[in-house]
Amino acid sequence: MRIAALVCAALLTGCAGGVVTFPNITPGKPIEVRGELYRPPGPGPFPAMVLLHGCGGSEPHHARWANWLNERGYVALVVDSWGSRGIVENCSKGTPDVENTDRFDDAFGALRYLQSRPFVDPARIGAMGWSNGGVFAMAVVNGPSLERARKRGVTLPSVGFRLGIGLYPGGCFSLVKEVVIAPLLVQIGGADDWTLASTCEEMVTAMRAKGADATIKIYPGAYHYFDNVDYALQVFPDVENRNKPGGCCGASVGYQPEAAAAAFAEVEAFLSRHLRGVPPSPRLP
Repeated sequence: MRIAALVCAALLTGCAGGVVTFPNITPGKPIEVRGELYRPPGPGPFPAMVLLHGCGGSEPHHARWANWLNERGYVALVVDSWGSRGIVENCSKGTPDVENTDRFDDAFGALRYLQSRPFVDPARIGAMGWSNGGVFAMAVVNGPSLERARKRGVTLPSVGFRLGIGLYPGGCFSLVKEVVIAPLLVQIGGADDWTLASTCEEMVTAMRAKGADATIKIYPGAYHYFDNVDYALQVFPDVENRNKPGGCCGASVGYQPEAAAAAFAEVEAFLSRHLRGVPPSPRLP
């Protein structure tokens, strides 16, 4: 994780990449999770977004998204689930992994942390995740996922996430028969061979049939990481891929500027409808 030079402390000035820590909400064994907090100038209260990295961990790409959100008046908290556990990456076969619930618990720890900040509107916070983080950005607004968390003893905040955004999310197959209870936006490349657009489309279609506010945008010809300028078109030969025989190995990735521009515009419109366009809420007791 990139260490910022200054920790954000002033209420009237903007701050990029201030390092913060907060406990996650795992019952009986919470851990301290590191994150980078980005906030616009001014006292707020601002709407906010929790950003969840993919299997490669926290990257400069997430900081660029966070700064982009700041420019539009949103607080952004990049959650570093891997660095907090001494993990570098878990894309490749044989690399360390975490419990399936850990990242969900990290996301809600981040939500609870943001809700305690005086410059954040506690009722206008969304989640956004990429690849491996994308499934958790969906799970935190998925009704059955929330119920499973309660059954294992998690105390969820009284006000939850207002929306979820998944960019080329993993795990769409696991949510096909479930349903989100807050607006969901899925963005994925039509040529993605790591997380298949067809599976995510099936999930969104099934959720919409149950009355969910779910939308999918498929960008023709775009691959995994289509919004990440750091990746030229290439194949990652060693990454696990459930779409390959035996789940191993290889996936195509690559920046696609037209798809990236469309994704940024779609996210801006989605947030304007569901966070920016909502009046600030009274402070929670």
